[in-house]
Amino acid sequence: MTPILTDLTIVEVAAFVAAPLGGLTLSQLGAEVIRIDPIGGNIDFTRWPLNKDGHSIYWAGLNKGKRSVALDLKSPEGQEIAAAICTAAGEGRGIVTTNLPARGWLAYETLAEARADLVMVTLIGNPDGSGAVDYTVNCAGGFPDATGSGGAPVNHVLPAWDVAAGLTIATGVMAAERHRARTGTGQKVTLSLADVMHATVSNLGFSMEVEVNGTVRQPIGNDLYGAYGRDFATRDGRRIMIVAISNRQFRAVGKATGLADRFAMIGPLMDVDLDDEGGRFAARHAISAVLEPWVAARTLAEIREAFDGTGVLWGPYQDFGQLVAEDKWHSEANPMFGRAEHHGIGATLTPGTPLAFGAVARGAPGAAPRLGSATEAVLTEVLGLPSGEIARLADKGVVAL
Repeated sequence: MTPILTDLTIVEVAAFVAAPLGGLTLSQLGAEVIRIDPIGGNIDFTRWPLNKDGHSIYWAGLNKGKRSVALDLKSPEGQEIAAAICTAAGEGRGIVTTNLPARGWLAYETLAEARADLVMVTLIGNPDGSGAVDYTVNCAGGFPDATGSGGAPVNHVLPAWDVAAGLTIATGVMAAERHRARTGTGQKVTLSLADVMHATVSNLGFSMEVEVNGTVRQPIGNDLYGAYGRDFATRDGRRIMIVAISNRQFRAVGKATGLADRFAMIGPLMDVDLDDEGGRFAARHAISAVLEPWVAARTLAEIREAFDGTGVLWGPYQDFGQLVAEDKWHSEANPMFGRAEHHGIGATLTPGTPLAFGAVARGAPGAAPRLGSATEAVLTEVLGLPSGEIARLADKGVVAL
């Protein structure tokens, strides 16, 4: 079996998170992704974290499985080669993704002159084309003000809008490619990072809540809004999250802890219905006061033994080191993972696609390439350039091999 997107080629001219993540997502599904960078690397090539030899672990993570082409993108000859790779003839080719300024040789209108059915997905900042990054979009989205326990806003270390935009880029590529397969027509697809945030804020009801109820979501710490959920400290200094959204889950907590009778006293005492999510949210402090000493008297291992197999919805808080050391799903026991040798980084546990298809192969996890390692092969296979011409371009500094 071959991976599901084996017959597609995407040319990526991008940097940082969103667009490279879109390409990575498609690569993990089997597409050939050719990343074009300037010689010496783009502005994200040495972004932290770095290993002891100065290689970017960040860059390696986002570019696994891609073919790297390095060109002098300031020279007319380098731009001509890049444009030719973007518009190369062949079924499944002629697909470009970028989050860089799409002008000059990279403009859709310019590339479409060479290939009329070109599909190009371009990520911009704000809908009017002005600049925005995850950190400026995030601060405007309301989430930092609704995070924490009040006071100053709290940024999230996860670049959520870049991640969501990257996955949307992959979705946009597939939608536009499907349209081209049906009609033979290419198109320019534009995605605004700010629009990803605004759509999400609306889809999850945060902005609609303001319009409908006239209320603004307030920070409530680690409590779960509208249902029961909270973090607790264990006897051995760890923390866990316990969540009970459904009645079945709440009853499971009471049964596993032996606290069901005490929970039953809370409803009449507070005049709330604990068989209702809203009732459990209203009584969250009382429920937590009953649960807190139970958790505090036990170690994480003891809690795991008490909860596993009971239907309790819970999980341990883990830093990244604990995730690597302790989480059974972050290992080769999970079929998504394998080990791959990344240039400049070494062999690490590496994921493939999270999607498991029943009819096609998942595909082996890809390795991060050396910058420019596929330049010669791509110029030969995609453009048909002879070795002598490639050597001339290399001697001239137009390409890096």
